[in-house]
Amino acid sequence: MEELLKVIDKNGLIVGFLCVGLLTLGSNFVSKKFFKSRIPGSAIAIFLGLVLGYLGGYFTGGNKGISDIEIFKGIGVLGGSMFRDFAIVATALGASYLLVKKSGLLGMISLLFGILIFFIAGVAIAFAWGFRDPISLCTIGAGACTYIVGPVTGAALGASSEVIALSIGAGLVKTIAVTIFTPIFAKKIGLDSPGSAMAFGGIMGTSSGVAAGLAATDPKLVPYGAVTATFYTGLGCLICPSLFFLILEMIFA
Repeated sequence: MEELLKVIDKNGLIVGFLCVGLLTLGSNFVSKKFFKSRIPGSAIAIFLGLVLGYLGGYFTGGNKGISDIEIFKGIGVLGGSMFRDFAIVATALGASYLLVKKSGLLGMISLLFGILIFFIAGVAIAFAWGFRDPISLCTIGAGACTYIVGPVTGAALGASSEVIALSIGAGLVKTIAVTIFTPIFAKKIGLDSPGSAMAFGGIMGTSSGVAAGLAATDPKLVPYGAVTATFYTGLGCLICPSLFFLILEMIFA
């Protein structure tokens, strides 16, 4: 047993891949056996991952979920920002340039509408919570765009750590919702082509949520959704702490 623990300790990342693979395999089995594939296996896996992360943090008193348990520390590396960004870039490289160019105008319009809609929604929620200063409103509004745009905006504007934490929380809720509900409602909203995937990625914006949701819907659509979702984050980081903040400052100053 001691030798096994030594092997696990030295190969944490491989153990992380193994755990995620087993969880995915079990989730696909449950999806086919009990839900007749109506609920995608990836959605079940994500839900179980969230539950395990919560339990890991609860029982250890840590803040890194199940990776706070020593033998599962490799999952923390596997689920970190490095692998996430690598996966997003890798999937985006699989997109067809001709199809991206063909849907360019659609993607740009969806980007602008997506950022504007979620930013306004985030500002409205922040206002309902009692925030009145432009910096807090802008930071939480940016967080509703993505959990990356929120802290970037907050840091640029000098927002408090509490407000930045709220912006990250808002972005995480959005990411989880997009991940779980995308495969469920894909057919109803016509999410079945590269063009619709690009529009969807531009409106939703959350790179990890869009990629996971489209992977559960149709893996071939992932590169196209990832392209616009990645641009969404960059555009949000550009205009939220600048143009949108100036507008809020004029309204609430």
